[in-house]
Amino acid sequence: MAKYSDIKGFTVQTVSTDPVASFQDTGSWASAANMVANNRDGASNGTTNAAWNAGGYDGSSNARHEQYDGTSWTEAADINTARQAMSGAGTQTAAIAASGEPGPKIQTEEWDGSSWTEVNDQNTARSYRGGSGTATAALISGGQSPVIGNTETWDGTNWTEVADLNNVRFGNMYTGTTTAGISIGGTPGPGVYVENWNGSAWTEVGDLNATHFAYLGASGTSTSALAFGGGGGNAPTAYALTEFWDGSSWTEVADMSTARGAHGSARNGTSSSTLAYGGSRAPAGPSYTNVSEEWTITAPSPTTFAKLTEGQLFFNSTTNTFKETITDLGAGSWASGANINTAREGTAGAGDSAEAALLLGGYTTSSPTVRVANTESWDGSSWTEVNDLNQARYVMKSSGTSTAALAYGGDTPPPTNVAITETWDGSSWTEVNDLNTARRSLGGVGPYTSVVAFGGLTPSGTAVTETWDGTNWTEVGDLNTARGLQASVGVTQTAALSVSGNFPQGSNVEQWDGSSWTEIAEVNTARYNASGSGSTTSGLVFGGRIFPGSPPAAYSALTESWNGTAWTERADLATARGDGTSAQNISNNSKALYYSGSNPPYVYTEEWTAPLANKTITAS
Repeated sequence: MAKYSDIKGFTVQTVSTDPVASFQDTGSWASAANMVANNRDGASNGTTNAAWNAGGYDGSSNARHEQYDGTSWTEAADINTARQAMSGAGTQTAAIAASGEPGPKIQTEEWDGSSWTEVNDQNTARSYRGGSGTATAALISGGQSPVIGNTETWDGTNWTEVADLNNVRFGNMYTGTTTAGISIGGTPGPGVYVENWNGSAWTEVGDLNATHFAYLGASGTSTSALAFGGGGGNAPTAYALTEFWDGSSWTEVADMSTARGAHGSARNGTSSSTLAYGGSRAPAGPSYTNVSEEWTITAPSPTTFAKLTEGQLFFNSTTNTFKETITDLGAGSWASGANINTAREGTAGAGDSAEAALLLGGYTTSSPTVRVANTESWDGSSWTEVNDLNQARYVMKSSGTSTAALAYGGDTPPPTNVAITETWDGSSWTEVNDLNTARRSLGGVGPYTSVVAFGGLTPSGTAVTETWDGTNWTEVGDLNTARGLQASVGVTQTAALSVSGNFPQGSNVEQWDGSSWTEIAEVNTARYNASGSGSTTSGLVFGGRIFPGSPPAAYSALTESWNGTAWTERADLATARGDGTSAQNISNNSKALYYSGSNPPYVYTEEWTAPLANKTITAS
């Protein structure tokens, strides 16, 4: 029998268990010994088998100091000043506890293994801050004083102010050293912000996947960390969520058994071994707790660990099956996000990520109908109003990202098709050269300096196609079927799909190769005013209207995926609607963002996610 490697020219990895997204995916939380007393908001640090907590709140601010040896908690000498909401750094034999409240406070105390001594104060009084490090090299960032972004480093003798956080906040958590670490979560804001510290400056990096609010725990380094819990106290809820950071993105892993915030954490631990203790379970339970949990990894050793990577082939020797890791579109689903600020439909959108998008224009449904110039920016958690378009309009098209976009065409009052083009630089809109053909309800894809625009209503359907080179529009090859109200799929000027559209709707699809249009496989369900996302080999179309229906057409929740050959129906939107918009430039169909649209109250946001999965390959 021929070998697979002889036939295909490569060998296939053999593993005993299927790959997972990260080594930490095989981790779990288990109960550890409870603290001596209920407590929250203390200074904390250490490792899994040598953690400590000083001060905190148990109905009032306290000075209690406890240490954990891997088996049990015992009381040690108290700190000098009873307080809560402090920052801690160091070990059981050499540590510091700084800042806090009531106050906010400025004091720093140093632990030498037997007693606490007051040493030099911080420069800025604060509470609810993120800090970590050692007794001779620590960092504190953010805090409430009121809310600040100040960062200070400790050299064993003095505090020195260094570069501020980009997002001022308190209740954030820092893990790492004075030269490399990450600040996680905090408020104000959605509690998902993450910033990387390189010893001299802060850089915004990938947000957490889920809201942890503030007062969360953390452990590890700037390239391999855990974030867990959050909320509690005066927060609206407490969280049990755990996420792993691999240096570039966050992955949700096993939750804690006890949802809580304002808890202690062994930040000198690792992403494979740490401890969470104490904290607050309010408002659902007591305002403070003494529960401890330990995080450990149960997977094989890292040398035998196999990581989930799309496209990989492997042989599972335990189940005797040949498998491939793919994006599981069949398991994909839509999840609701925060509503937009201004209810509207007939909008345009741009974005290359489900965490960074732009919403612009549209019209409100009040009488009389009003076209708007409003622009909103999406950060993955909430919408923020930014500077308006120069020309209020609706049913225009937009391409590009949340910081570099192009808006073109549309309808202005009184009802007039326009050729207006505007560019967005991340802060304001500027009018540039017009389209050659004024139109509304058109399609278009590409980065903001290299766009292809096609079809639209003039007022009847048109087949005109134009390309934008960053300065001017040029007419190129027309669509085969004149149409407007179509969905657009594609991320470059030389590869696009014009999907369905017209009124009543059609189901035909055309593909653009940079010079001409070709008719390809039709969608399963004809519709108009749908939205699209992804590429010409990995795309999605969702929402829209289906005629006849009421009023005057039925709203659609249908989602279809495109693999370069055929369309397949997938999970529906939570809210059927059309006349909305999407983050057009997301490069594949594993992620999508759909927002605004008809079907009152015109404010919905939904995010599509399709997970990676290991699929058995069978002979046919």
